[in-house]
This record gives sequence, structure tokens and C-alpha cells, in this order.
Amino acid sequence: MTISLQKGQKISLTKESGEGLEKVIMGLGWDAKQTGGGFLKGMFGGGGSETIDLDASCIMFGEDKKVIDTIWFKQLKSKDGSIVHTGDNRTGDGEGDDEQIIVDLAKIPITVQALVFTVNSFTGQTFDAVENAYCRMVDSRNNNEIARYTLTAQGSHSAQVMGKLYRHNGEWKMHAIGENCNGRTIDALLPQIIVHL
Repeated sequence: MTISLQKGQKISLTKESGEGLEKVIMGLGWDAKQTGGGFLKGMFGGGGSETIDLDASCIMFGEDKKVIDTIWFKQLKSKDGSIVHTGDNRTGDGEGDDEQIIVDLAKIPITVQALVFTVNSFTGQTFDAVENAYCRMVDSRNNNEIARYTLTAQGSHSAQVMGKLYRHNGEWKMHAIGENCNGRTIDALLPQIIVHL
């Protein structure tokens, strides 16, 4: 059974998925909001839906809030091989997850304390132009959805710190952060991410 996460909620991945959770998938999905046609919008390229390129990213943090590695469209695999981004989707078209980040929890070095997941509008539109946006955590063994967080898509922000996985008493927990922010790439979000570590 999927847990529908609320902003600020924390859950234990181990308890929700059963023992032996080793590999999870963070899936991101979205659609460009359909816009009406009309004469003026037609003249200025409106109507239908515009292309929106949202980017999912993951930052690995160690002690003292130090960035160990960043997995995003410019680097699809962590240096230690424990996290893999499946590739950049530049439109949000199609069913299911538009981007996925596969995390092998068993391979993450003990020096990594937290993984923070973010989403940015690389094309610069605010989330007012997005609908049906979500992130979800899936158990890769059976493709069961462990938790889903509906992104607060309406708003004049262009990015969001979605959530983090962190170690606590020997198990991995998930914290739905859901903080709206602005920035076309992961670099712009670092100051707001660090607040949540």
C-alpha cells in the first residue's frame, strides 16, 4: 500500500517495504499544462501545451553538510556507482515516470549521510505551467510503490526540494520536504537544501 506523503512527513523505508530493501527508484512525473487557443495566443505561439523540461537531481551529502557527489543530467552516475539517473526527459510527454533515479542503498558508502532529491525547471517556466507533477519511491524488487509525494505544482517557483533519504539508527528514512524555490539548475538550490540537513 502506497503512503501518500504530506509536506514535512517522515517514514521508514524499511518498515514500509519490508526487510531487505536494497534498491529503490525515485520517479518524477509531470505534464505541461494544457493552455487554451484563441486568436491572440495563436499569434504569439500559444495554444496546446508548451515544452517544459523538468530535471530530477540527487545530491549526496556527508558529515558537516559537505557535498560528496551530484547526480543530474550532466552526470548520470555517481562516482561510486551506487546511484544512476536514467536520462533527461525534456518534455514530460508520455505515461508513468518521466525521469528516474535508481539508488542502490546497499552500495552507498557509509560516509554518505543523506541523499536529497530536487526538481528544477530547466526551461525556466514556473510550476504554474505544470500539472500532474509527483515524485514517488519504488521498491525495485517488485516495482511496488512505497511512497508518493504530490508536488505542489501551482506557484510562481521554478524548482522544489522534494525530499531526502537519510540514515537513522541503521535504517534509511524518507522525509518529504516540499520546499518551493527558484533556479534552473541544482547549483542554485544548494543554500536552501543545506537548511534541511
